[in-house]
Amino acid sequence: MTEELFREDAYLKTCEAKVIKINDLGGIILDRTVFYPTGGGQPGDSGTLQTSGINTAIAITVYDRETGEIIHVPAENQVLPDVGSRVTATLDWDRRYLHMRMHTGLHLLCASVPCGVTGGQIGAVKSRLDFDIGDMTLDKEEITKKINTFSSENHDVSFYWISDQEMDDNPELVRTMSVAPPRKGGRVRLLKVGDGVDLQPCGGTHVKNTSEIGTLRVSKIENKGRRNRRVNIVFEE
Repeated sequence: MTEELFREDAYLKTCEAKVIKINDLGGIILDRTVFYPTGGGQPGDSGTLQTSGINTAIAITVYDRETGEIIHVPAENQVLPDVGSRVTATLDWDRRYLHMRMHTGLHLLCASVPCGVTGGQIGAVKSRLDFDIGDMTLDKEEITKKINTFSSENHDVSFYWISDQEMDDNPELVRTMSVAPPRKGGRVRLLKVGDGVDLQPCGGTHVKNTSEIGTLRVSKIENKGRRNRRVNIVFEE
């Protein structure tokens, strides 16, 4: 299994790794990586693998649910490194950091709308969460103000792990209504924003402090059913 360096330090931009496998589709599996694989609504990372004069562009990183492998998918017409070779894995950091800021911003959106989450998607330009609002009415300006108030209060963002049993004993931590929290090796990773702003299971990458997010704006609230509303956010830049 690939050592997931991004789980413990989202700010690692590069690492040395060994190619342990090339699958039948040309996907590259490393013994360790800083590349986040697509999951939890967050896109997989892109970047490069470099070794012995070979520079392999990685278009996206994905997680194979059947094998449990993290697969670095090369862009078209790339020369692949040999199995057993040592490579330097380097992120497209600008893209990743936008995802980190956006993903943390979605946690502030979640804190601003006290409803169950039915879906979500993270992007570098626009992101969204879907909420089961019941009889609640949502207001764009009010939610925007709440998000940016949280952001400007410079809350620390941290994480810690709990056991599967602790997760089962505290179901109120789960905000997502249709997706189970990500479990890894008998434990679950909790993302904590400030002291009481947000606490819920999350395996994605985030900034260390809400001050890094920047100003966000609710750009649109869409009606997706009798109870379901989609809240879209963008950077105000």
